[in-house]
Amino acid sequence: MDISIVIPLLNEDESLRELSQWIVKVMDKNNFSYEIIFIDDGSTDDSWHIIQDLGKENGAIKGIRFQRNYGKSAALNVGFEAALGNVVITMDADLQDSPDEIPDLYAMIIKEHFDLVSGWKKVRYDSKVAKNIPSKFFNWTTRKMSKINLHDFNCGLKAYSSEVIKTIEVYGEMHRYIPVIAKWAGFTKIGEKVVKHQKRKYGVTKFGWNRFINGYLDLISIMFVSRFGKKPMHFFGLGGSLSFFIGFVITIWLIIQKLVNIANHVEYYRQVTDQPLFYLALLAMIFGMQLFLAGFLGEMISRNSSERNKYIIRSKNNL
Repeated sequence: MDISIVIPLLNEDESLRELSQWIVKVMDKNNFSYEIIFIDDGSTDDSWHIIQDLGKENGAIKGIRFQRNYGKSAALNVGFEAALGNVVITMDADLQDSPDEIPDLYAMIIKEHFDLVSGWKKVRYDSKVAKNIPSKFFNWTTRKMSKINLHDFNCGLKAYSSEVIKTIEVYGEMHRYIPVIAKWAGFTKIGEKVVKHQKRKYGVTKFGWNRFINGYLDLISIMFVSRFGKKPMHFFGLGGSLSFFIGFVITIWLIIQKLVNIANHVEYYRQVTDQPLFYLALLAMIFGMQLFLAGFLGEMISRNSSERNKYIIRSKNNL
């Protein structure tokens, strides 16, 4: 199969028929073998009934329905597991992503051998205050932290080689950072394509301001796990050791200072325990020990995890 199109959705019954007809038209025009996988993320409208009707009309249209709303990441992850195509295209169900972009995205994966191609909505029709400005700041921060030169990490329209989507796992709200997860997994040929952004025709957006807060927390989580997921002691142990060492040196210096004052028969000097610096040093040593123990426990958990020796093997020869 050439292409699997994975479409997560929540209460988009007004747009599903038009979207599926548009996709089928593009597929037939380019003679692609394909499947369309709709992931109903707990819709409360008629979305699932429409998906069932579309499946009866066209066997290439498939559906997966969640018992409740689990989020876009969960929907994408389940869709990736079910996809059979050599290239997997993701898009939103609200008609703001144009299926006319599919042939070019497919060509970039097959002919130019990209692992992942992300859409870039260079011209947007969303609210500047609510979406455009926050998105630009969000993308700039992600670009600097991940060292991936993409302008629009959160664009729903993306193309992947099948190897990528069968390797990575998307969970929580990590769908915003699939390029970062892919890079962490070793897929470094990540490209970008300017895509057309359509005005929303039906319904309302399902994303609020909390996505920006959750997004940055998820980014910090991904960056930490990618660097220290299998070696937590390198992070916690180093920080803990430095903190303990600084506190210990300060304590020894205060004690030596007291002994020098005694030896020199200084009449008045402050006791070690009377100095605020001593308590700061004590706090630094306690904090350092806690960090070190956190690293040690993390290391023990990592060593005993069933995933501890799971590595991605790119190819084998004569095995």
